[in-house]
Amino acid sequence: MAQRATGSEIERLIQLLARLPGLGPRSARRAALHMIKNREKLLGPLASALTAAHDNVTVCSTCGNVDTSDPCAMCLDPRRDRTIICVVEEVGDLWALERSAAINCHYHVIGGTLSAIEGVRPEDLNISKLVERAAAPEVKEIVLAVNATVDGHTTAHYITERLKECDVSVSRLAHGVPVGGELDYLDEGTLIAAMKSRRPF
Repeated sequence: MAQRATGSEIERLIQLLARLPGLGPRSARRAALHMIKNREKLLGPLASALTAAHDNVTVCSTCGNVDTSDPCAMCLDPRRDRTIICVVEEVGDLWALERSAAINCHYHVIGGTLSAIEGVRPEDLNISKLVERAAAPEVKEIVLAVNATVDGHTTAHYITERLKECDVSVSRLAHGVPVGGELDYLDEGTLIAAMKSRRPF
């Protein structure tokens, strides 16, 4: 018979859940209690899934996506258009574009945006690897699918300057993405419209 969780163990679970995006202390407590009440159906399988993810999931050294292989399945997929690299801030943005099926291309996750306030510098982001990939002869276009925020604009301008040494066209998402909008929160129709209406940057 499984040992009963102590108060400290429950508190530890709540504290870890509270670190997740969108979950504060109150939501974390509700989630923890729900999992404990559904121990066999939820808590056990979740623990196994977390262990498997910890042991097997890695970051792709080519594009920055997460997968169980390196290079990732997207980088290895021969059906993808190798002439286009779509640049996104985070893996969640990549997944959002994939859900929309707006474009068939390769991706590059830079890992955030430049920010003077938060002290994020160019060397803190995966930009040098992007420039290296953009220099490949088969690459013809770089799509900057960064969020329409001040930091996103700053990052897009910086990347564009860095790519001047490469023989590629640089485009940016256009209609449908509101200023301040984040890709992961937009619906598929909006993303498709934005991708189809991309313009030179």
